[in-house]
Amino acid sequence: METEKDLKNFVESISPPLNDYSKIIQNRLDNLTKPLGSLGLLEDFVKKLGTIQKTAFPKINKKRVYVFACDHGIAQENVSAYPSSVTAQMVLNFLRGGAAINVLARQFDVEVKVVDVGVNYDFINIQNLIERKIAKGTKDFLLEPAMTRKQALESIFIGIELVKQAKEEKVECLIPGDMGIGNTTPSSAITSLICKKPVEEVTGKGTGLSDEELKHKIIILKKALEKREIVISDPLSILSQVGGFEIGAIAGFALGCAYYKIPLIADGFISTTGIALGTCFSSKVKDVIFPSHSSLEKGHSHLLQFLNLRPILNLDMGLGEGTGGVLAVVLLESAINLYNNMATFESAGVDKRE
Repeated sequence: METEKDLKNFVESISPPLNDYSKIIQNRLDNLTKPLGSLGLLEDFVKKLGTIQKTAFPKINKKRVYVFACDHGIAQENVSAYPSSVTAQMVLNFLRGGAAINVLARQFDVEVKVVDVGVNYDFINIQNLIERKIAKGTKDFLLEPAMTRKQALESIFIGIELVKQAKEEKVECLIPGDMGIGNTTPSSAITSLICKKPVEEVTGKGTGLSDEELKHKIIILKKALEKREIVISDPLSILSQVGGFEIGAIAGFALGCAYYKIPLIADGFISTTGIALGTCFSSKVKDVIFPSHSSLEKGHSHLLQFLNLRPILNLDMGLGEGTGGVLAVVLLESAINLYNNMATFESAGVDKRE
């Protein structure tokens, strides 16, 4: 079992990406048959990808989504429009290929992996499910800490381990997705704490609560945060007191991507919460993040401001699962395709601007 010292050593060993390739890439971009800077953010994507991958010709041939699934004790406080049983049912739906993430992943050739980090269900001999169950859901953090500090640490190392495996399997782009009834509630709690915002400003309707149900959710969150003994400067304290196993796994996933230099596409609110928590361990995580979209959840925009990153898309989505991330990876691939395959002024025999 890894210790807090192991995590500290891992975090301290994360190096920043080298900027050596940025100038080389910029020079090629400026010599393609187009006006300077006319591909806008697509040009920035190529430079960032090349810097992460340490190459003047970045590529994304193998892409993978990990959907982290977990149940939440706080769901018993009626903060979700759906019962907790839906978490396990959706895990089975993912594995059968029937969810939105499966449809988009098939369309854009993205592999989907499903990880049970804390579903309140016994999956017996289920093919293709990655079993990393820490417990059958977190505790109700209105009444007690969501998890022990040891469990929080375990969730983080699960994420790191999966990135290590992906690196060994030559995956070139990773997207963390999520599934867990009630998980917008711990995400709102974490967002409130790390962004230093009132609960009302970062709490949305999640799976479709009514206005009255949203008011109840906010009241529950306020009471819970008042009860918990949280050290804001300690991300493990935040995670253990009000988090979720999937949020911890995504935080570790982000740290793993920063360490192994793999581009990381943030999905929606829960995914971005985990990634933002990862930056609280190491700011170098920001160097590998591509935020896919700005979701409907109120807290998501605050997280993007906290990360100081501009979302690629704004489609009024609020699904999670990694769906926004898969849509965004198409634009990263398009940027690479343009960069690699457009003619230069010289090769095309086109005069450059004077």
